[in-house]
Amino acid sequence: MTTQSADLQTLAALNKRFIHNFVTNDVPSHDAILHPDFRAIYSAGNHIDRGTYLKYWATGFDPKVITYWDMRDQRINVVGDTALVGATNRWIRVINGVETIGMTCYTDTYVRVGEKWLCILAQLTPVQPDNYPGDETLVVKYFNGVLQ
Repeated sequence: MTTQSADLQTLAALNKRFIHNFVTNDVPSHDAILHPDFRAIYSAGNHIDRGTYLKYWATGFDPKVITYWDMRDQRINVVGDTALVGATNRWIRVINGVETIGMTCYTDTYVRVGEKWLCILAQLTPVQPDNYPGDETLVVKYFNGVLQ
């Protein structure tokens, strides 16, 4: 296996882990894949430091509210010791009995530190319906917080 191929496999596995960590509120597993200088930019444009981000991560997913979550349209590009890992999440949220369906795309920037890839930046962007990627690009999906 070439280094490029191994990097792509590693980063695809990290992307699945990133999503799984969110759905399961797994802070220790998530903390282990974040660079010490990690930050996030949410879709409203707010910048979040690592500590605030991890505090949110502990309770950010509630399967009673987010009844469906998937990851689709995965894209991974490696340039030297930097990688852009992106995908789109389709979600269904139920708040006060009202179901809302939407999609958010993300780009996570990873840097190679020694032998490990660590995420240094996560950025979220809302997706308009005319840009929704199709179900044929589905990578993983969760119903009520359970991997299918």
